[in-house]
Amino acid sequence: MQSKWLVRYGVIPEIARFWANDLDGLERDLRVVIHSPRGLEIGTLLQKIPVKSASDTDETPPEMEIVRPASASDETTDREMREECQVGYGEWWSRIRDWQLELELVDLEWTLDRQKLILYVLTGRGPDTTKLALFAATAGYASVEVQPVSKDGLVPMPAPEGGGCGCGDGGGCST
Repeated sequence: MQSKWLVRYGVIPEIARFWANDLDGLERDLRVVIHSPRGLEIGTLLQKIPVKSASDTDETPPEMEIVRPASASDETTDREMREECQVGYGEWWSRIRDWQLELELVDLEWTLDRQKLILYVLTGRGPDTTKLALFAATAGYASVEVQPVSKDGLVPMPAPEGGGCGCGDGGGCST
């Protein structure tokens, strides 16, 4: 049976609705592996949302799924990647300065499957966020997503207005 949950995830926390298919024992504060638009990540269950019927989809994208409860191995991998990001922070800060970008690096994190590195920068969306993604790709750093943040949290992608830069589909300008 499908259930729907609010899940908090990410270094700069996001909250979104996720589907859980045939998973028993889910409860508030349980750490889970989710499939978000960025890839596999660890999140924390917040609240179960009542599902009215089997056809109740109310704008929750199908890729937003709770995969499983987080295992000890998942937690170890998550902790190791957070430690790696603490070390890598200085390296990325130096790259941003070397590339002469007007950005302040706030934090970084890997997705659980190591398919994407997210760089959180204090700024609005603009040319330097796009340049950072392009410079990272050109320098051989595959799968980097640049996610601007402001004092209010994550800076969302603007609504499409015909055309667009084709950058990412999960909220950040990615390569």
